[in-house]
Amino acid sequence: MPCAPSFAYARRTLNVLAAAGLVAAASALAPATAADLVVRYDQSQLLRLPRPVSEVIIGNPSIADVTVQGGNLLVVTGKTFGVTNIIALDADRNVIQDQRVIVDQDDRRTVSVYRGPLRQTFTCAPVCTPALVIGDDPKFFDAVTRMGQTKTGGSAPAQQSPQSQ
Repeated sequence: MPCAPSFAYARRTLNVLAAAGLVAAASALAPATAADLVVRYDQSQLLRLPRPVSEVIIGNPSIADVTVQGGNLLVVTGKTFGVTNIIALDADRNVIQDQRVIVDQDDRRTVSVYRGPLRQTFTCAPVCTPALVIGDDPKFFDAVTRMGQTKTGGSAPAQQSPQSQ
């Protein structure tokens, strides 16, 4: 004749089920957190919020920059490598979202050339051109910066000289 489960066994089973139910209920009450926003160095990502934002706080503005486009759309731009966060507040200063931002490099199209301890970085898509990457050889970095300024300076509006005013 099969043994009937004992009262103690049944009670332990009920206690385990009750504890599992409490854990499930508690986890349902925990606030949901957004996944990390990964932004590539020198690129931008869009972050759409559930309601209009009135203020944005950036944990470390040297890592990422944020501009508000419209009421609830943020443009997050990676400025240098690292991790920071963005806190968006509504008009009543309630937190809409506290978002962790990770800025990393797009390694698929990047080539680093090492000359001893000095590094030079190039973006290859498909032709390789110098890239401005924090930590590169200072002379190389400065030369690339000057070339970029020369290029953008050619398209800037001409400034009037004091004599023509």
